Amino acid sequence: MIPISEYVLEMNHISKLYGDNQVLSDVSLKVRPGEIHALLGENGAGKSTLMNILFGMPVITETGGFQGEVLINGEKVNIKNPHQAIEHGIGMVHQEFMLIPGFSVTENIKLNREISKPNLVSRVLGRDLEVLDSETMEQHARQALDKIGIAISEAEKIRNLPVGYMQFVEIAREIDKSGIKLLVFDEPTAVLTESEADILIGVMQALADEGIGIIFITHRLAEVMKATQGVTVLRDGKLAAYRQTSQTTLSELAALMVGRGGADEIDDNSRVFSEDAPLAMVIRNLHVDMPGEAVRGLNLSVYDGEILGVGGLAGQGKIGLPNGIMGIYPAEGQVELFGEPLPLNDPKGSLKRGLAMVSEDRRGVGLLLDQSIEDNIVFSAMQVNGDYLGAAPFRLKNVRQIRQTANNMMKELDVRATSSLQPVGTLSGGNQQKVCIARALALNPRFLFVSEPTRGIDIGAKKLVIDTLLRLNRELKLTIVMVSSELLELKSICDRIAIVTEGRVSAILKPSDSNESFGLAMSGIAVEGGNG
Repeated sequence: MIPISEYVLEMNHISKLYGDNQVLSDVSLKVRPGEIHALLGENGAGKSTLMNILFGMPVITETGGFQGEVLINGEKVNIKNPHQAIEHGIGMVHQEFMLIPGFSVTENIKLNREISKPNLVSRVLGRDLEVLDSETMEQHARQALDKIGIAISEAEKIRNLPVGYMQFVEIAREIDKSGIKLLVFDEPTAVLTESEADILIGVMQALADEGIGIIFITHRLAEVMKATQGVTVLRDGKLAAYRQTSQTTLSELAALMVGRGGADEIDDNSRVFSEDAPLAMVIRNLHVDMPGEAVRGLNLSVYDGEILGVGGLAGQGKIGLPNGIMGIYPAEGQVELFGEPLPLNDPKGSLKRGLAMVSEDRRGVGLLLDQSIEDNIVFSAMQVNGDYLGAAPFRLKNVRQIRQTANNMMKELDVRATSSLQPVGTLSGGNQQKVCIARALALNPRFLFVSEPTRGIDIGAKKLVIDTLLRLNRELKLTIVMVSSELLELKSICDRIAIVTEGRVSAILKPSDSNESFGLAMSGIAVEGGNG
């Protein structure tokens, strides 16, 4: 059958504002029937927003909609909710499983599309009293599973399946739906073994052979080259490039993802770091059980006096690194701090040994929002070291000393507030972040983790925070490990940058290294220096 249009999907000139934040600007995406089309981009590039528009998600409709047009088989559509997306033949295989663990494979595949059959009672009293046609539903589930080529029982409970097989059940549920024209695969291979990933790519190719268009969202560029016919790259909410897969290379795609700007955009800040310096921290075979940011056998060394950057895509483990070492999430492995073993899973012990951390979750973990600036600054030092407390047995707070310390810190870090008594929750994001830094510094640390220090703050505040970290490193000789999703920030301040992929260090690069090298490393492809 000849399709109505050359394209099963056209998203033309799509723009989206969240308040004053332009998250998409004039982006277009076209997918042909039977095409596997890759959608690439770093975290925050706009991929999720574009897919949310396609599916009519509430986050779009409740924030003023979008500009541009969406066409299915050449016909303009106005998709206002996910149900309408399904009616138009659009399905999605989510990165985060949408399965019910206590239900069987069949029950998950047929969820909200159950098949019933009449009985004596329903024939008299109405269809509402029909019973489930379990046999037919199991047949449908079996057909979907066979189509994928996965030999699991349709009666098996989801909770008993390996994680890779859960992904295949997600796929089976989508292809069981009638009238599917377009399937979106959102990082489908992220939880799969290499052999399972090969099976999934085979499934996508089989679906494409039936005329189904496929959008393949992934960070694994080798899979893009292997499985796709076209590639759309987003960067900073804009269309960076469209390429036919046969006309591009791994290196070009990697460079397109992170931008063409290179070392000439980076101020090296006259760094004087030398790898002849002694080691401040040695990490061996670190495992961290942090949901969504698991670390799986990471090895890394940090030199005394350096600023080491830790980058990578979301969900690859970079945030798990500091949270595991600080004891916030369960960890296993060996860590040495200035030549001495560091016991894991002991947050207070880590702080006592000279470690400190500025958390990525400043409002949930880092700050007491209802408390004053001064109380936030001294809280950890009081709890861990007993600082700012009077003599036993009463141990009353030394208000004068606390205020003096807070005022000095506020002046030093340029915290903008009416006084040290102002509640932290009333401060701007940038000033809250500087209070987090002040709280860490009040412990007089020898080694500082900062995790996503500029997340959620404006451009001016970002510069102040970065300048503050750089000054602390230079003036106090403080060793800093900075975890960030902002590659340009890491390049602007760090001596070396470790890229974490699938829970391990895939490369250690210099700020002056090419964007191609960074893009390849974030995609899990070995580059020079990537021994961790």
